[in-house]
Amino acid sequence: MSASSPDHAAATQSHKLRFTLGDWDNHASVRTSRHTYQLPEDLQCQLQTRFWFPPSFLPYLSHPAIEAAGSKVMHRLAANHLVHFLDYTTLLEHRIVNRAVETIIHGELPTHIPQHMKTAALQLYTDEGYHALFSHQLAEQIADLHGFTGRPVMPLRITRLSGQIARAPQTKRPLTWFLIGFVSETIIARELLDVCRETLVSSVNDMLRDHLADEARHSRFFSEVFHYLWLTLNSRQRAFAARTLLETLTIFFEVDEKWLHQSLRRAGIGDSAIREILDNLGNEQACRQRARSGATATLAALDKAGFFTHPNNRKLFAKAGLIDA
Repeated sequence: MSASSPDHAAATQSHKLRFTLGDWDNHASVRTSRHTYQLPEDLQCQLQTRFWFPPSFLPYLSHPAIEAAGSKVMHRLAANHLVHFLDYTTLLEHRIVNRAVETIIHGELPTHIPQHMKTAALQLYTDEGYHALFSHQLAEQIADLHGFTGRPVMPLRITRLSGQIARAPQTKRPLTWFLIGFVSETIIARELLDVCRETLVSSVNDMLRDHLADEARHSRFFSEVFHYLWLTLNSRQRAFAARTLLETLTIFFEVDEKWLHQSLRRAGIGDSAIREILDNLGNEQACRQRARSGATATLAALDKAGFFTHPNNRKLFAKAGLIDA
């Protein structure tokens, strides 16, 4: 399918009013937020009823060995998980997402890029730089408070995504970057929505809610651009995209076992309990369940773009347990 095909013309016409971040000047956190994200003076009081990170995202905290260790250990583990998440976010925004955005801005993708799409991408690029900044600043405060050292640790997900990009053929690398960015932005919006439903330390809550407000717009933008791009790809490009998307989704829901093992051990959790925790989180069924529930926004965007009307794509994703056969 060429860029001048009827499908492409229809995509251009139907999307001519899209590819924007709305009233960006009055909504983007980098332009409007008054939050400082400083740890509150009544932090210890807040921690009696609030969390550093949602317990629902840290199922290992319910392990008997951790519950027996008491609230101080549980808070330390949650704080360490938050710092790791924030360090990961800083790396993700800089090394993965903004590089994906550059493929739109600089016309690296195999299709014509409308000017208003480029403008929105430049705004999104600015947002992501700010997300990296406030993630880093908050991580520094929490790490100093708890005495966490040896950070940032390179997250497994960043390593795996970087390897995926390195293995992609040079001619398909920009497309690979974009697809990874699309998966990342649609997943993180859902993650942040779930996180913000919990009662968190006030500065953490402020930061995550500002982040969520931006990422909701980013998710919509990336979904629209994916739809536009999908209609322009030829059959070989589509087959490559399907395999790339599945690999990327798998990577996003893997457990960083090495980091988690270290976090638990430093908190004084015994080896047998650590093995049980890692076995429960890292088995294939658990990974599939996380992917299926965590990737709903991504899968919905694929469905809306007509991705699953292709039998091979439906079969591929059903085999991976992401959709019903």
